[in-house]
Amino acid sequence: MHRRVATLAFLVVAAIGAGSCQKQGQESAKAPEPAIPTSPELATDEQKTIYALGLALARNLEPFHLSAAEIEILAQGLADGALGRTPKVPLEQYAQNLQELAKTRAAAAAAEESKAAAPFLDAAAAEPGAVKSDSGLIYQETKAGTGASPQATDTVKVHYHGTLRDGTVFDSSRDRGQPAQFPLNRVIPCWTEAVQKMKVGGTATIWCPASIAYGDRGAPPRIKPGAALKFEIELIDIVPAAAQELPPGHPQIGGEAAKPAPAAKPAPAAKKK
Repeated sequence: MHRRVATLAFLVVAAIGAGSCQKQGQESAKAPEPAIPTSPELATDEQKTIYALGLALARNLEPFHLSAAEIEILAQGLADGALGRTPKVPLEQYAQNLQELAKTRAAAAAAEESKAAAPFLDAAAAEPGAVKSDSGLIYQETKAGTGASPQATDTVKVHYHGTLRDGTVFDSSRDRGQPAQFPLNRVIPCWTEAVQKMKVGGTATIWCPASIAYGDRGAPPRIKPGAALKFEIELIDIVPAAAQELPPGHPQIGGEAAKPAPAAKPAPAAKKK
């Protein structure tokens, strides 16, 4: 979130300089601009590229959770700044409020999503065989394994299928057709806790409240702040250290996986006498 806000802040600061330059000599000479159509036709590649610019800017606006009415206000500010019109508020003053506005909006969105997720988690806890732990994790074994159980420091090989409370798939090794492999101490807490309950060869369904998943930050754009998640997991193997492959981490499960140590340089050959 902070990176997106910083990016937007940079754009605003750049706009301050550009806007002041445009304003000098343009403000009195410019004729009134025509109203911007709400649904412009995208007939040329250039128009489509400019539309794509809008989509790119929109990604930096995610932390603000703007309503349709607020987006209209934003569009007015963008048009006034880009066209050198007289601003309705002093940009230098109000640009300082961006970070706080983003934090406030993200917290409000997280609280709303957490409230909406409560019935989803309650229904999960009522599933046959489901057990809710003190952390809030809801664990349901769907097939008992016969192998060993991993520890938090182990690297595991798994298949998984992750969905939001509305059933939307946000990440799935099943859909990719390739098992995932990662250290259990490098993933979100609900995974670290849940997979240790499993045995190799077993499957389980888990439900994760936001407090042990992605919290109030979420993992935009797919996972909202405060979102509860559901995973179907198959524990394929506990990977011995010598056979571990450490690919890039899976951002929808945990952090970046550790990178393998660089290969040792060969010792220099002895000089002949």
